[in-house]
Amino acid sequence: MAAVTELLRSESNGSISFGNHELSAKAKLEDYKHAGDTYKVKTYQEITRLEKNGLFLYESVPGTSVHDFCKEGDQISFTAEGAQDAQITIGVDENAEYEVIVAGESAGIMKTNLSGKLSVSVELEGAGAVEVKIIKK
Repeated sequence: MAAVTELLRSESNGSISFGNHELSAKAKLEDYKHAGDTYKVKTYQEITRLEKNGLFLYESVPGTSVHDFCKEGDQISFTAEGAQDAQITIGVDENAEYEVIVAGESAGIMKTNLSGKLSVSVELEGAGAVEVKIIKK
């Protein structure tokens, strides 16, 4: 896999790919239209952040490249790629429980608070890319 050089793109399967963890300077793309929604991405080596219709959706520290990000029903799935291990925060429903699966293994059930944010640590250093699934219980 490689960084998303367009910063944000629509994939043929209906998902989106975004972010470029290889950039040394901040880059952003606003007002990107996909499936009736408007997206905004900010990305570089230190952070990648995605908003959908003005609301928080994804953030990673340090920055990541994200492939095939898809939210269908009660499940979010994507593949994160980066040079270093990353802390990923996803905007989901508040006061809800989610099972988090990283690289095919369950990381357990996590509960969100009133902010509706779910944080996951992913080991990317040496792995390159890791598949993540978040399933609402």
